Amino acid sequence: MPSMFAPTPSLLLSQTPLAVDECAIGKDKHPRQQAPGAWPPVALTLLVFGTVWLALLSFVSLSPPTDNIEQLTWVHSLEGGYYKHPPLPTWLLWIPVRLFGINALTSYAVGAACTLASMAVMWRLLCRLRDERYATIALLAALCITFYNGRLYYYNHNVVLMVFVAASAATYWQAFRTGLTRWWVALGLTMGLGALAKYQMAVSVACMVAFWLHQRSWRVLSQRRGLLLATLVSMLVFAPHVLWLRAHDFAPIQYATSSSLGLHLQGLRRWIESTHWLTDQLLNRALPAWILLGLTVFHLRRQAPRSQALPNKMPPEPDAASRVFLLIYGFGPLVFMFAMGLLTGAELQLHWGTPFLLFAVPAAMELAGRHVAWRAVSMRPVYLTFAALQVVLLLVDGLTSPRGPAALQDGHWRTFDSVALARAVEGPARAELNGRICVVSGPPAVAGALALQLADHPEVLIDGRYDRSPWVSPSVVSRCGELMVREGPLLAGWTAAGPRFPSLSWYAERPAGAPAQSFAQAPTRPSLAGKKPPHRLLPGQHAHARVAG
Repeated sequence: MPSMFAPTPSLLLSQTPLAVDECAIGKDKHPRQQAPGAWPPVALTLLVFGTVWLALLSFVSLSPPTDNIEQLTWVHSLEGGYYKHPPLPTWLLWIPVRLFGINALTSYAVGAACTLASMAVMWRLLCRLRDERYATIALLAALCITFYNGRLYYYNHNVVLMVFVAASAATYWQAFRTGLTRWWVALGLTMGLGALAKYQMAVSVACMVAFWLHQRSWRVLSQRRGLLLATLVSMLVFAPHVLWLRAHDFAPIQYATSSSLGLHLQGLRRWIESTHWLTDQLLNRALPAWILLGLTVFHLRRQAPRSQALPNKMPPEPDAASRVFLLIYGFGPLVFMFAMGLLTGAELQLHWGTPFLLFAVPAAMELAGRHVAWRAVSMRPVYLTFAALQVVLLLVDGLTSPRGPAALQDGHWRTFDSVALARAVEGPARAELNGRICVVSGPPAVAGALALQLADHPEVLIDGRYDRSPWVSPSVVSRCGELMVREGPLLAGWTAAGPRFPSLSWYAERPAGAPAQSFAQAPTRPSLAGKKPPHRLLPGQHAHARVAG
């Protein structure tokens, strides 16, 4: 039995960059690969899918996802980086919020656009590698993965990274096949921009390098030069952020190493946590996709017995290089993350699979090999199965949401009623702050959710720290005061947020120069943990602040 990753014929050593370009030009005139499929049906599918899911998710969620809140907080100021992550997702959100305002719906639309764009790029790539029917089946199955439906309205670094993972895969295949300089430059751009979205882009780069080595591309001059060019372009794109990192004490790196990457789990726990992560990706998040593929194969075999129908419609043997390409991009990230958990003891976050799991679908289809003639599949039952699965997923999401029966509600963050909190706090706080709330200080999720619902649209001072909130000036706080919120026991001088929020309290710190309260009435000003005064670093100290996770 031939190996799954048996070396495939590489380009001839005699091919120079010019010769490869000439060959590519000939391919452009007489393409051997499948021509890109028809866009209208796929575009309509994505549009209907996105509209239905966004309508449900925006209705059932009482607060935006915490990641959306984070981006809507950071977008108040365009920076070269932020204390947790690189800057590209925040930059991309800047224009939409200028056009449509800083609100949850804007972030929902941008998040959904990123996810659906990634799916469209993958579909077009698969049309080139296989055919339109194969690509459409893979697309419908990928849309069943719960990362991409129940979390469609998420806007975070994983979602933006997914765009560049898909784009880098598509551009690398074109660069590998044609050797054209423009594709290597495009690859470098996608790699650099992906790293500006999230450092996890390194996983996709590792897949690219694995394929490059498997194909023995180092033997071809144009491939060596192309990879070097792509690397230089990506470094050029990423260089300004490196300068920011040096100036800010590598704050995102410190955040990562002080949280999930720095736990250093030991012994059996490494195996347990890594196995749990891998199992969750393949048998939980991706389970609806496997159901769709399984029912598709079942219907195909039931409709036409293999001995009669399949040989007539059997596609030619697929290009071996493209098969390896899809297998590496589909399963490589899962293997990489699993190995990282085992080797470093990092606590793998379940959502870290978001940028990569969509490619597990075509990889699984490749494993079926010649046992399934995807070209012979009738699309009508596939669409019906897809629709049925989506109805089930929609019902589950709605019934477990704050709008569903109390017994079924999942209790996740979306049940936090930020509108009710704003109603309870806004009036008294504005009275204390001379009629305007300019700044809300406190835990990022609670403070950010509250700020979005307040009429004054205040800025957020994350954890009371100026080093994490460069958009907030100490002079603004001194001039306007601030609304402070905290979680924990009620402290002297603080006001309870109400019976719906038993763990929350607030205090309005008046502007400088406002009439002072008597000593007996003056509240204490503990930290969010209630143990010490808030650690506030001024902007001038920002570059030397060590960020705690």
